[in-house]
Amino acid sequence: MQNFQPYRVESLSASTSPANGLLTAYFEPVLEASRSAKPGFSVPLYGLPANLKSRSPWYSREEISKLPAAQAALKGKEIAFIADPVDAMVLHIQGSGRLWVTQNDGSRKQIRLAFAGTNDHPYQSIGRWLLDQNLTKDATWPGIKSWLAQNPKRTQELMWRNPRFVFFKEEALTGPDALLGPKGAMGVPLTAERSIAVDPGSIPYGSAVWLSSSGPQVSLNRLVFAQDTGSAILGAVRADYFAGSGDAAGELAGRLKQDMRAWVLLPR
Repeated sequence: MQNFQPYRVESLSASTSPANGLLTAYFEPVLEASRSAKPGFSVPLYGLPANLKSRSPWYSREEISKLPAAQAALKGKEIAFIADPVDAMVLHIQGSGRLWVTQNDGSRKQIRLAFAGTNDHPYQSIGRWLLDQNLTKDATWPGIKSWLAQNPKRTQELMWRNPRFVFFKEEALTGPDALLGPKGAMGVPLTAERSIAVDPGSIPYGSAVWLSSSGPQVSLNRLVFAQDTGSAILGAVRADYFAGSGDAAGELAGRLKQDMRAWVLLPR
């Protein structure tokens, strides 16, 4: 209170309620994985292909699964394999994750997959597509997984609705690093329940933000820090709340979508 002045964040384009916006959440999935493809672990997670910048945009998600040229470019770039294509999509959307990897010698260790790049296609929400097709009324991740459980033959069709594909880089998780979140766009590790992703054109990285949001999933009135961004995080009164790692964080991230207000704290 002595050193900072709060300024309410408002949208210049909103004609009504310019201070009201949207809060969502994201998290770091924790998944079982194998270094090599085998029964039960057949979905690859890739590092950057060598020719990524030679084509802009690169192959779409559907083309990556179909075209021999795309598959040849990714040959040898497999970091690990997981069981579920839906979990792979979740990992792509979240941008990072942790894997419990079974090594070829049978030992296990936990690694982090950090964001390395994309195929430069726009993100399209598979939940939005399900709603538009009147296939579900629940476009949360639990709702999407429930629909797929009833329509398993349409899994690829649904995945292809999002052409954006994410590539990763492997990072070791040892010592203090294991306690930290993934690095956000600001270049510093995220802190569970204290870091948010913002539109940096409206709220600069590193800003201290007072976040206020009440809804069916969570009630928040707390100090957070703008340390990340995302392709869907656009506009002034818009934040993505980093919920942490694991299933509980994933449950919150899969359901949180509620009104918010924000104040940026600037030095006096």
